[in-house]
Amino acid sequence: MSDSIHFRPMTEADLNTVLKIEYAAFSHPWTRGIFQDGLKSYDCWVIFDGEQQVGHGVINVILDEAHLLNITVKPESQGKGLGFRLLDHLMEQARLSEAKECFLEVRESNQAAYRLYERYGFNEIGRRRDYYPAADGREDALVMACTLLD
Repeated sequence: MSDSIHFRPMTEADLNTVLKIEYAAFSHPWTRGIFQDGLKSYDCWVIFDGEQQVGHGVINVILDEAHLLNITVKPESQGKGLGFRLLDHLMEQARLSEAKECFLEVRESNQAAYRLYERYGFNEIGRRRDYYPAADGREDALVMACTLLD
């Protein structure tokens, strides 16, 4: 991984690349409209490796509670620690917004993401039955939480 990893807030101008990454990474990706709405309401970030945009993340903080809504690294850049760096950056933004805890949902089948969240300090606290659309119907979401310490 390059030492030139950096982050900046997402803008409307980033959406074409964000959507390209999103559609390459997920079977049921967020749409342009979801991201456009997110830019108005949430904390949206892009991650770069040098000049190349390699991922994005979205968090929402209400009072002292954060919710990780989206974290995506382009498939060909996965396995290099970028997901952990992006997650850490998003959690730092949540801390700066005075969040004390963060929640997320992850597809039960997405074991790579589950392990990433576990490694960061998230713990499974519940399950949402049939939460996500899936190729063969619906899939459960595992609910995870992490205390954000200063």
